[in-house]
Amino acid sequence: MAEKAQKPPAHLSPAAKKWFRSVIQNFDLDEHHVLLLVLACEALDRGEQARITLAAEGVTFIDRFGSPRAHPCVAIERDSRTAYARLLRELSLDFEDDDAGTRPPALADNRGY
Repeated sequence: MAEKAQKPPAHLSPAAKKWFRSVIQNFDLDEHHVLLLVLACEALDRGEQARITLAAEGVTFIDRFGSPRAHPCVAIERDSRTAYARLLRELSLDFEDDDAGTRPPALADNRGY
């Protein structure tokens, strides 16, 4: 794989860059898997941004009618977590030392059988 594809994108947070480098180092990824990894890193960062905003502003606000409403970052955090989990599933990153008995069965769609 090209050396350029092995470097984490500059816009990622330091934590996401560290995870990106770790995955690249420990797994042999095709080019399309690297793109999925970048998306997973971006979802991780977006969820963390939303979590920080929620910690500062709270999970609810009072709208103009005086009713409590969920902060928009609640949906952003939830959607980012969902996207991250789905992208990890698509990447199928497995560690050899995992105990096979404690993991849920693999999905047929992302394993090719």
